[in-house]
Amino acid sequence: MGTAGSIVGDADDIVEMRLRGRYYAEPATVQITIAVQPDAVNRALRVEAESEHMFRSSEITLSGAGEKRIHTLEFKNLPAGEYTLSAQVYSSSEMRAVDTQQLTVSGGGR
Repeated sequence: MGTAGSIVGDADDIVEMRLRGRYYAEPATVQITIAVQPDAVNRALRVEAESEHMFRSSEITLSGAGEKRIHTLEFKNLPAGEYTLSAQVYSSSEMRAVDTQQLTVSGGGR
């Protein structure tokens, strides 16, 4: 297994991503707030930004049930494109949940 079919529970119960907007001008700085329900099995939070021509990711180590609920990060200097952002929570053996959102970074209008 190890695919989306093995995700436990509703993603909203485990992870929720919040953006401060959906449309940005390049070079974009996108601030992301992620709420992760503390749980003894949580070991990592991976946040990804992917477009047709670019990929960035950041990973935060989680320390289980004692971990804080709210995490913030930002991706700087994103070029123009249509992006899929995802926040993924992992246990030591599988992805537990994922939340995805779309955003658009527009070009400089040359």
